[in-house]
Amino acid sequence: MLTFDFAPFPTLRTERLTLRQLTSADAPALFAIRSDPQVMQYIPRPLATSVADSAAFIDTVNDAMGRNELLNWGIALRSAADIIGTIGYYRLQPEHHRAEIGYMLHPAHQGQGFMQEAVAAVLKYGFDTLHLHSVEGVIDPRNTASAQVLKRAGFVQEGFFRENELWKGKFLDTVYYSLLCTANR
Repeated sequence: MLTFDFAPFPTLRTERLTLRQLTSADAPALFAIRSDPQVMQYIPRPLATSVADSAAFIDTVNDAMGRNELLNWGIALRSAADIIGTIGYYRLQPEHHRAEIGYMLHPAHQGQGFMQEAVAAVLKYGFDTLHLHSVEGVIDPRNTASAQVLKRAGFVQEGFFRENELWKGKFLDTVYYSLLCTANR
């Protein structure tokens, strides 16, 4: 079984991005992302309704990271302090050397390759430092942009589950993608 220790927090840098720990100062930018219906349309979670919601979310995530239960980064341009998105490993399964990757990006920054860059950095960290054997991505099949991000990173579709999640009284489909540490390495 893997053992995780996210202290000190692992800040990652790419050519254009800094992936860093979220702080309370990020609450307004996170609110702008998590309250945007376009960002959240394929994520079965409630829209943030206030900056206080986002601040509470940051506290919850940071507390969980303190217990090594998940790992979440704020995505910022290297030239700016404000976050433009988030990315992380959720549903860590240390007994299986596996984690689920999840991400979101403000619409003003979509379509510019930022998420592809962030995903590559997070996968490298996951395989090289955390020693994960596999990473999964679970998405709504209508989210073709997210599917493209995963496919470009080398993920393959493992399964399509029909109406396996209930959200707001409606059953939703999910698609599971997976990447093994030996793939594209």
